[in-house]
Amino acid sequence: MTTMIDIDPCSGYMVKTKDDVKRLIAENNIEMIRLEFADLHGINRGKLVPANMVDALFEPGISFCAAIMIMGFDNAVAEVKGLSENNYDDLSLIADPSTFVILPYLEKTAMMLGDVYYHHKPMSQAPRWFLKNMITKYQELGFNPISASELEFFLFNKSADGCLKPYTNKLCNCYTANTRMDPLGFLNKMTNTLKNMDFTILYMNHEYYPGQYEYNWSHCQALRNADETSLFKGIAKEIADQNGLFTTFMAKPKNDNGGSGCHFHISLNDLNSGDNIFYDPQGKDEMSDVMKQFIAGVIKHARPLTALLSPTINCYKRYRLDSFAPVHIGWGYDNRTTYVRIPEDRGKATRVEVRAGSAAANPYLALGGILAAGLDGIMNHLELPPAVTTDLYHDSDRQVEMVPRSLFRALTELEQDEWLCDCLGKELVTSYIALKQMEVDNYTYMVTDWEWDNYAYHI
Repeated sequence: MTTMIDIDPCSGYMVKTKDDVKRLIAENNIEMIRLEFADLHGINRGKLVPANMVDALFEPGISFCAAIMIMGFDNAVAEVKGLSENNYDDLSLIADPSTFVILPYLEKTAMMLGDVYYHHKPMSQAPRWFLKNMITKYQELGFNPISASELEFFLFNKSADGCLKPYTNKLCNCYTANTRMDPLGFLNKMTNTLKNMDFTILYMNHEYYPGQYEYNWSHCQALRNADETSLFKGIAKEIADQNGLFTTFMAKPKNDNGGSGCHFHISLNDLNSGDNIFYDPQGKDEMSDVMKQFIAGVIKHARPLTALLSPTINCYKRYRLDSFAPVHIGWGYDNRTTYVRIPEDRGKATRVEVRAGSAAANPYLALGGILAAGLDGIMNHLELPPAVTTDLYHDSDRQVEMVPRSLFRALTELEQDEWLCDCLGKELVTSYIALKQMEVDNYTYMVTDWEWDNYAYHI
């Protein structure tokens, strides 16, 4: 699809320049380019630009109203000093040429991701900058963060009257790979599209509940993994819509089904040798001290970190006993009842799996937050608590801390965590909390069907 030029070990992308992009546009007869970025929700915002205007994508960039970064799902704009008070001025989106890719499911269309600038400086509220900054902190220590994601979602059939029914409606389809679990070949279309876009997809499968699926990424540099995970959501929705289907990454879309998570597998490579520094054949359980310190940092910050891993009110309905989502905080070896799981693989596959993320998470904020928490463990040589070797859902002796039970509680925890706030930066923390607090307030004032059904007759 694209011409290989070189590979940047820090970004994981083929190194492409503005001239390379222009050549690829000409070679592939591209007519339109989508330039996109992820807002604080993780929603991809962008503009469609004629290919003959490609120079403008790099200099001076494309303007957007800066308030889009703090716009709620209901189009309301959160009140944030320095953003909402500046007469709705502009931010600038400048294309990152290394992200250029042709969209195989659209005619003569390509896309690039951009980096956001505000008043000629990197926009501190932009999630992609946050992850880049965290990667830089690790690279200054000689480490290169590597990650892979597992992203779950629900797929629905759309009827003529607008009703949604699960794409598959039978129980016990988990880990099946036959045509009955994908009657319209949606996964084939998705996977072929992603393959043509050079995504690092490893495999996919039907998940636990009817109409639920999971895609797994192969490990790559953390920025590329976040870019691909973010783009996957929009691409999945587009291809589903083209085929009369509906996809959602809500953490728990219906009462009668389970939740969708986004697990992150993380390791650190030596920046020079490429060796996995989490692996130590002489260490206890073949885990290096750096790996143990990283885990200790994630455990220490697990409660406030949840505000980034589960960013909507709906996410907290996923944290239930026996749900394969963590309820109590702990870590264990190949233990799916814990917040952090250490798979049994060793050698170059030695890694940490953070299981608390929901499918609604913004990959840049989630990955950046995990790296920030782990960095505290490494920089301050935090001591790793004992591993949980039992079912943490039901072992009351090991249930020390719980995951926050609401977005409101998680935001409060985040606001009080000095380390995470310093890593995020004041502007990003302030904007994120204001945006999400507006969401909490709107929900608090809304009368739900559950309230009517339970109270109206009796009270």
